[in-house]
Amino acid sequence: FRQGGNNRVILATDGDFNVGEASNGGMERLIGQKRSDGIFLTVLGFGMGNYKDSKMEILADKGNGNYAYIDTILEAQKVLVNEFGGTMFTIAKDVKLLIEFNPSKVQAYRLIGYENRMLRSEDFNNDKKDAGELGSGHTVTALYEIIPQGVESEFYKIDELKYQKTNVTKEANGSKELMTIKLRYKRPDSDVSKLIIHPLLDSSPLLSKTSDDFRWSASVAAFGMLLRDSEFVKGFSYDRVLQLAHGSRGEDKNGFQAEFINLVKSMGLVASR
Repeated sequence: FRQGGNNRVILATDGDFNVGEASNGGMERLIGQKRSDGIFLTVLGFGMGNYKDSKMEILADKGNGNYAYIDTILEAQKVLVNEFGGTMFTIAKDVKLLIEFNPSKVQAYRLIGYENRMLRSEDFNNDKKDAGELGSGHTVTALYEIIPQGVESEFYKIDELKYQKTNVTKEANGSKELMTIKLRYKRPDSDVSKLIIHPLLDSSPLLSKTSDDFRWSASVAAFGMLLRDSEFVKGFSYDRVLQLAHGSRGEDKNGFQAEFINLVKSMGLVASR
């Protein structure tokens, strides 16, 4: 242990713990104790037949850490070489995002994924509440699907409230802001968070005019919803996912995006039978 240093345990396992502490509660207590001492955790999952993914997630969540599943040498290079800084050097801990949409522009929204990362709104200002970590060069993408104001949707039909009404402020009605993003984070050696507030203007670009990163992220999210047979993916297909992915692939030096495209093609063939 080095005071002020990057102290991290790298655990390579299939998650089937049969030596030492094995219960979920016991592991949570042990890892929580080490986390408070400033020791971070990286969990690398290996194996297939006896693999325990649920325990991996507990380890990563409770240990101020990150988790990756290594199934090929290419994935090992991605995690331990290409993304080494993002996975091994924490620059911010307990990172939280709070997004408020302008109700004059957005009547409904939903976050795609992150079901097991959701916090209550009141937890945003609570510095005792554990959250995610960011490493050097690490990026996080969160996608929201929205229903613009004035658009009818089968996914958003609710009765008017009896006891309360939502009043939109004059500032919201006259603003070009689509939403405001609030970010809280702590330095790795601090227990007090800092706040960043950033409003985002509504530019309403066409999908074809958005960045490659955005369209690529959308294709990955759509693929995930197709795999889950999501009710929100009506009218979308594996061919449409491929169209989005091919159009935003970019240089792809390491072949990671090509691997995704081949996976989509394979699932499209299976689904068509």
